Amino acid sequence: MTSLLKRRALSQQLGCNPETVRYYENIGLIAPPNRSAGGHRLYGPDDVAALQFVLRSRDLGFSIDEVRSLLDLKTGQKNTCQQVAALAANHRDNVRQKLTRLKRLDRVLTDMISQCDNGDETECAVIEALG
Repeated sequence: MTSLLKRRALSQQLGCNPETVRYYENIGLIAPPNRSAGGHRLYGPDDVAALQFVLRSRDLGFSIDEVRSLLDLKTGQKNTCQQVAALAANHRDNVRQKLTRLKRLDRVLTDMISQCDNGDETECAVIEALG
């Protein structure tokens, strides 16, 4: 017999907030689950796998639209590994661009902080650099 989970149990099992599950249902990233006679949402193994896919994709930084595209490729009959790889490569390139910007930001902030004498003076090198 397959174990069915209510939303709270599902979210606890996967380490996310119950409202996250609701949100992904509302925007169509995961299908609405079946309901019990009492109206409770009951999530089966396929629902768990679908939510795990979405959560893992989001953990890797894919946007909602990118996750939607991945799901389309995953469930579509015309998907190719090449299409998925292209989407992942584009995401990786965006991540690399962000890393470059963050490294530059780190250097600028480090330089600004190093110019501050951390004294009690009213003049501050960081404030001057920003102004």
